[in-house]
Amino acid sequence: MTKREITVLGGAHIDRRGRISGTTVPGASNPGTWFEEAGGGGFNAARNLARLGHRVRMISPRGGDPAGDLVAAAAAAAGVIDCPFIFLDRKTPSYTAILERDGNLVIALADMDLYALFSPRRLRQRATREVLAASDLVLTDANLPQETLTALIDAAAGTNRILAGIAVSPAKVVRYGQSLAGLDLLFMNDAEARVLTGAEAADVEEWPSLLRSAGLAAGVVTRGGKAAVAFDREGACLATPPALPALADVTGAGDALASGFLAARLDGIGLAGCLRHGIAAAVLTLHSPLAAAEEMSADNLARVLTLVPEPQMLS
Repeated sequence: MTKREITVLGGAHIDRRGRISGTTVPGASNPGTWFEEAGGGGFNAARNLARLGHRVRMISPRGGDPAGDLVAAAAAAAGVIDCPFIFLDRKTPSYTAILERDGNLVIALADMDLYALFSPRRLRQRATREVLAASDLVLTDANLPQETLTALIDAAAGTNRILAGIAVSPAKVVRYGQSLAGLDLLFMNDAEARVLTGAEAADVEEWPSLLRSAGLAAGVVTRGGKAAVAFDREGACLATPPALPALADVTGAGDALASGFLAARLDGIGLAGCLRHGIAAAVLTLHSPLAAAEEMSADNLARVLTLVPEPQMLS
């Protein structure tokens, strides 16, 4: 594996997760446990890619508070080059989720107002322009404002670097809006794909044609433990994750899939191989209580890869 220069822009904040101990009872007090760590779609992916051996910079707004210090410490622990712009009088964004006993999401609350201050002007700063120009991969998530995503995608057009996006949520994926055609890859789940395409429902094999019609050249659609589909200009493929006896936590699995897929893409691996690597990275994360597994490494990824079946190529 060749070490690559990667820049990640987007969410780097605090994740708070409450896990219900028994059967979930809506509208009532449920016994459970509470856990807090650094998170964010972009930041999870940044830490995974750094642990896979790449040189990764993270650019994100942050508050001047203890939560911001926690994010900085997590970046240092994972080997991410931390490049925040700090608002001393603001609080660091947060994501608070309630999970069922099996790790699946019940409901979540995103307090992300600070990301609105990541304006296109930030992209025009000399240091940022130089970092982006030197990157083999630029990865963003949809925590950024729509105008900033548009400016970023426009600025990277016509270059040899890979420009990829993470959808984050159905509410935020629309921020890619009219710039879908400028992305080399977009990672999303089926709920986010429905928002992008306007399709109320679709068979997994239909997502490539529906998303191409929406303007996207290549992407991956995940469906939890069901088969995921990947497509690009040359074709499409389908792969089913291996069955897992138990899930530690689903948080960060999609970000890990994007990380494994992109790491393989940077190594010149084809679409089917990239999807297998992405699923293997997600499996590693699903076995961890953390959103960015400390066990993520090239060796562990190769070990888990043997459990992932060969994808089925689609016509």
